[in-house]
Amino acid sequence: MPASDLAAAQQFYTRWARLYDLLARAPGVRSWRAHAADALALEPGDTVLEMGCGTGANFPYLRDRVGPGGRVVGVDLTPGMLGVARDRVARAGWDNVAVLAGDATRPPLRGPVDAVVATFLVGMLEDPAAAVERWCDHLRPGGRLALLNASRSPHPAAAPLNLLFRGFVRAAAPGGRTTRKSPAAELEARVDAARDALAARAVGHEERRLGLGYVRLVSGRLPD
Repeated sequence: MPASDLAAAQQFYTRWARLYDLLARAPGVRSWRAHAADALALEPGDTVLEMGCGTGANFPYLRDRVGPGGRVVGVDLTPGMLGVARDRVARAGWDNVAVLAGDATRPPLRGPVDAVVATFLVGMLEDPAAAVERWCDHLRPGGRLALLNASRSPHPAAAPLNLLFRGFVRAAAPGGRTTRKSPAAELEARVDAARDALAARAVGHEERRLGLGYVRLVSGRLPD
């Protein structure tokens, strides 16, 4: 990501971190996050790495599944988001949840880990396929990766709502990305690229539609 785009993203998400956290924990969104955690097939004692952890909205679901003997590590590059995430960890008293400042496309730690998850992230990346390749490299043999992302709904009856979705994507894009011709189409192209990269590395690749078709959950397991 160019330095100017990176600075714009950090400024945007820092400014709106608290509001983002409220939206990230809305009732319907919570169920999507739970589905993503389930797709990882975590077991007590596992280590799970979250790329682009934001405000830590996924942490409760991940920690519930790895238990007190497991470990959750979140990586994000936005100071405002990291501050909210660290506050969440401190309030809950989780001593096995860590938050690291860093670029999720080049995680600042070594694997292997049991699982990797990224929610609403790959659509923001310039090269999502390369990021997914690196994330797979952090997994142990048999480890799982899950990607949760927004998309236009394929249902014919959703056509009017798809117009609202396109407007939302444009409004939610930080910095110069708001001026691009079709942010929704670009978002979906990046989500497709990430899905294809995961499918190329994984066995048992799965894709589900949630939230009336507006949310795509892709998951898979590396060969043993």
